[in-house]
Amino acid sequence: MLLTEVSRPYQLNQQEVFLTASIGIAFCPRDAENVIDLLRNADAAMYYSKQNGGNTFAFYSPEMNAAAVERLMLKSKLRRALERDELEIRYQPKVDVRNGRIIGAEALLRWRLPGHGDIPPSQFIPLAEETNLILDIGEWVLNRVCLDYRQMQREGGDPGRISLNLSLKQLRQASFILRCRSVFRRHEVSPTAFELEITETTLMADPQRTVRLLDELYAMGLHLSIDDFGTGYSSLSALQQFPIGTLKIDQSFVRDATEDANDATIVRTIIEMGRSLGIEVIAEGVESQAQLEFLRDNGCNYGQGRLFGEPCTAQDLLALLGRQADGAAPFAHLLRRTDEAASRSA
Repeated sequence: MLLTEVSRPYQLNQQEVFLTASIGIAFCPRDAENVIDLLRNADAAMYYSKQNGGNTFAFYSPEMNAAAVERLMLKSKLRRALERDELEIRYQPKVDVRNGRIIGAEALLRWRLPGHGDIPPSQFIPLAEETNLILDIGEWVLNRVCLDYRQMQREGGDPGRISLNLSLKQLRQASFILRCRSVFRRHEVSPTAFELEITETTLMADPQRTVRLLDELYAMGLHLSIDDFGTGYSSLSALQQFPIGTLKIDQSFVRDATEDANDATIVRTIIEMGRSLGIEVIAEGVESQAQLEFLRDNGCNYGQGRLFGEPCTAQDLLALLGRQADGAAPFAHLLRRTDEAASRSA
């Protein structure tokens, strides 16, 4: 099969590299009778494959053209989203599952499009990547988060370390590090208050260049983490090249860890790997008491997810931090439930 052949690993500069492909298929004369329409329809099927996770194939259907038109409309509207103030930041707390205290938060980008409601990040982030708008949006996010951070500090909150997602295009931007320094100076915040989250795919796209850039960011004081860990192809030896301080266990493993033995083993292995390397481990997508209990039993100290509430505004996060400053761990009640359930089953 073509996808199998494409995905075979190969060596590049002594690094093992993997490729994936998204394939769109259209037939002549069923789907089109001329080359231009045939290629257009195959392209629509290819985008459908990409939107469904990639590394797969799809056959063209007429509905796909309607989806392609919708994509073009969203691209056009996204270009105006910044100037029209339609983008928002929400914060998802990171919680110490040993005591229920907030140790930081992840900044999540949201797009509220008038007349359409909330557009999912999975839908508009790829569009931003395609159009290079991700560079302007990324800088807006960094400025917004720095403003929020300073505001929370002024009002007596201690936000801990705030993490932001970093795309491959941002990392490849020649002026990225200079822009970061400029933003931190402008807002008078220390880079040590922030963490950049990088996916395994981004990390391994160009390891030699990436490690140099990450070393510079680390020297600046930024903390670095691997997002969605376990879904990529980084080896342990490759991982040790990078100045990574945190591994984030992908939510797909956390979701079924209490029911699927294979996912449970993966989660335990990542936790143990982090412990042996002296790297923090955070579990993403914690949504149930059972998942929380599993993570605590297996020595994962930090988690984030809807069990601790929906992503919130900076003001809502500040309110939680205010309770914490007064001595009340915001999520200690969840731990008590877990402890009570464990004692009943003992």
